[in-house]
Amino acid sequence: MPEERVGRVLEAAGISAGRLVRCRALSGGTYNTVEELLLIDGGRHDRYVLKTPPPADAPGLSHERDLLVAEVEFYRAAATVDVPVPRVVAVSFAASAPTGRHLLMTACPGDMWDGRYTADEQACLREELGRHVARLHQVTGPGFGYPSGALGPLSADWRSAFTAMYAAVLDDARRYGAWLPRPVDEVARTAASAYDALDEVVVPCLVHFDLWRGNIMVERPGGGPESGREPRIGGLVDGERMFWGDPLADFVSLAVLDDIEKDRDFLSGYQEAGGRAEFGRSARLRLALYRSYLYLIMLIETIPRDMGERHAAWLRDVVAPELVAALDELGPLGAAR
Repeated sequence: MPEERVGRVLEAAGISAGRLVRCRALSGGTYNTVEELLLIDGGRHDRYVLKTPPPADAPGLSHERDLLVAEVEFYRAAATVDVPVPRVVAVSFAASAPTGRHLLMTACPGDMWDGRYTADEQACLREELGRHVARLHQVTGPGFGYPSGALGPLSADWRSAFTAMYAAVLDDARRYGAWLPRPVDEVARTAASAYDALDEVVVPCLVHFDLWRGNIMVERPGGGPESGREPRIGGLVDGERMFWGDPLADFVSLAVLDDIEKDRDFLSGYQEAGGRAEFGRSARLRLALYRSYLYLIMLIETIPRDMGERHAAWLRDVVAPELVAALDELGPLGAAR
């Protein structure tokens, strides 16, 4: 974003543009443009993050319209239960505004969770994450589905909401001619065989749905390992994929390409903070549905994102087999209901 427009965003938020000393692009995102702003006022240093969506006519998946609406809703909802998230400083949803569409928020302390931590530190962080996610799931919403309205208004029941979400991503596959390991109509039939399990979800809970480690900030107060202080989670970011729905859906990105039941540290923290983690037949059906939904998104979004052949090859080799496994799980489990 040109520095002049960054200055207008800051001034509109009541922050002097003269305090801006650095603006740098942040990597890792594939949809929005994300920049870190460093501001100085005397001896005080403040870090903000500015997120700008692509033009409204940019190619994307059906549910991706007005993602900023969902992100703002996630941060404000998560803050009510003391989960560490960015604080919304200013937001504009209007492309016609002088500042355009944008979200200005505080930066969470720390860096993206990586492999620098010991096994014991990783275990403690997973337990802490479990407690945070359990608190997220205590927040309930006014209905089921995406709050942006991209797929229509919120639904009164989870089955209606999720089946619309699933149908939309399959329509995206058809629209973009996406390669899938099984025909689109076969995927639709397999998923539909398990939809009865969705009726057991009756409370719309706050679901992030993108809680892989790249969206979890970790800090070590006092510096590096030599400080002797334990690392802790500094914030859960990129809440733009949130929806109101089944808490189990969060377990998919929390164990992307894996099985959350193996993560005993996370589950211990989750249950300690009041989260319910039961894996009976209905729960397994729903988890398989949510895994297939996420893996479909991963396979289809590469086309409008134009991520390149190397990423497409990784998707075919790694993600596609996981989609097939999730669909295969729906078959025998659904038949046994």
